[in-house]
Amino acid sequence: MRTLYLDAFSGISGDMFIGALLDLGVDFKQFETELAKLNVTGYHLHAQRIAKSSIYGTDFDVHLPETVHKDEGFIEVTPAHHHDHPHQHADGHTHSHGDEVRHLKDIEAIIDHSDLSDYVKTNAKQVFTEIAKSEAIVHELPLSDVHFHEVGALDSIVDIVGAFVALELLAVDQVYSSELTDGSGFIKVAHGMMPVPVPAVMQMRVGSAIPIKQNPEIHTELITPTGMGIVKTIVDQFCPIPDNQTITKVGYSFGNRETPQLNALRVMLCEKKN
Repeated sequence: MRTLYLDAFSGISGDMFIGALLDLGVDFKQFETELAKLNVTGYHLHAQRIAKSSIYGTDFDVHLPETVHKDEGFIEVTPAHHHDHPHQHADGHTHSHGDEVRHLKDIEAIIDHSDLSDYVKTNAKQVFTEIAKSEAIVHELPLSDVHFHEVGALDSIVDIVGAFVALELLAVDQVYSSELTDGSGFIKVAHGMMPVPVPAVMQMRVGSAIPIKQNPEIHTELITPTGMGIVKTIVDQFCPIPDNQTITKVGYSFGNRETPQLNALRVMLCEKKN
């Protein structure tokens, strides 16, 4: 029995999750090959081992043709829009509603028509559904009205599908997690100051038993909607590492925000003791 344990002492995002699994030993070339089965273009992947606070880990990035950074893809709703981490465009511009968008059904069609495994398809669609449902409730919109801006959609598709490609390559049987840690206070978004956890993340807590504690020393978000959707989909149990598990490998990835403490996701591979 092979277990993946998430030590989310500084939250989680989609790119952090992928970077951490690459750091555990998922082969990057194989990951690229499998992700190419999505059959979409307009992006390329970058993974590099770097050090923060003298701790080495893998930094994962999705490079897009525009200047929007990987974590700045966003879900746009009518008439408002919500940005995924870190809640603003790198180019400083707000895209108009005339720009090409993709609705949930469009993204599901892209995934369904890909050559990905059934495991990746099913779980990636589940994460997109979780995020879209939370946005629909927060903004009081029909689910069909929630749409992803073209660049944000591509970014989100690669991150979310990539998370399950990496997880499948890791060949784990179950996923456990510590309680999640988020920041506190408020963050500035297009519509003003929003509380942390951000509304979409808070909405995804409804009907779940996902434990989240807030760090009063960190005045920003640490848990993105994508990260929360992945956690809600994959984690079997929130608990300390069970006594019957032996840690075989530790991996790290890093968040983009500068915080007073190490902003990283630590993951562990564990094997059941004989």
